[in-house]
Amino acid sequence: MLDKVALEKEFKLKAIKSSGSGGQHVNKVATKIEITFSVAESLVLTEDQKTRIQTKLLSRLTKDHVLILQCGESRSQLKNKGIAIKRMFTILVAALKVDAIRKPTKIPRAIIRKRLKNKKFNADRKVNRRKPSLD
Repeated sequence: MLDKVALEKEFKLKAIKSSGSGGQHVNKVATKIEITFSVAESLVLTEDQKTRIQTKLLSRLTKDHVLILQCGESRSQLKNKGIAIKRMFTILVAALKVDAIRKPTKIPRAIIRKRLKNKKFNADRKVNRRKPSLD
């Protein structure tokens, strides 16, 4: 379905300085990884796949149809790179998944009759609980 090797070549990786705690190590080493992937300019994806990704990931894409992911979980740049690439593939595969069309089923007559019979039974039970009228 997806040629992951060819698609990975289209990812643009960039190492940036990580935020948060970590002391002086954070200030001098760029361990956070940012991956950008331009859906519109992809040569690996077909036009149908591009439109499906653009519709499903509409809120995650920029105006130029670029998907941006950042990963700074680990203190290792290599680990962050691996995690970010895995995340990118899971997002793209999930966006390309075709949802099954739901076929509405008809409720059988016996089930409808049973439900109405139970409703009538419960209604009669509640009517019998009332005090009798003196009319």
